[in-house]
Amino acid sequence: MDYNTSRSKLVLHEYGRNIQKMVEYALTIEDKTERNKIANAIITILGNKKTHLRDIPDFKHKLWDHLAIMSDFKLNFDSPFPLPEKTNFNLKPNQIPYKIDNIRYKHYGTNVSLFIKQAIETDDETKRNNLILIIANHMKYLYLKWNRDAVTDEIILNDLEKLSNGKLNIDKTLQLSSSRELSNKTRRIKRVIKK
Repeated sequence: MDYNTSRSKLVLHEYGRNIQKMVEYALTIEDKTERNKIANAIITILGNKKTHLRDIPDFKHKLWDHLAIMSDFKLNFDSPFPLPEKTNFNLKPNQIPYKIDNIRYKHYGTNVSLFIKQAIETDDETKRNNLILIIANHMKYLYLKWNRDAVTDEIILNDLEKLSNGKLNIDKTLQLSSSRELSNKTRRIKRVIKK
């Protein structure tokens, strides 16, 4: 019996065992012109298996790369494209640099800090007061998303003052939107998203 465990490992599973056998057969051919004919035949078969990708500009290039990969870069053939190097396949990708912000209150997020910075830089007093009201309502909205319990305006205004490091003059008697209004806003947004 011929079991998969006794067979050679498939390199690219999407092409299957028969194409892998064709590539292994091409490795045994010593005549270069004959090997190139077989390589072109294999590329044609690979293209027929992936007909849905034919509109991609570098489709043929990918097929030639796949042939090199399936042969473990041992097959010597004339490719119309530069072949990839084996060493490039073992390289780890570069680590993505993440921006590290020290957020004091994570439930408000980074954008609230940016809004506060903009409000601090605003020279016009009425615009600044309007921004403070908008930021405070947004902070209350975010707080309610994070913690479903009702929150007092005093907590939000104190948090806003702490986040601005005391640079914003915040009127402690400022009336924010009610928790119910902000909760309804969340429900309306969810309904719109579901549609």
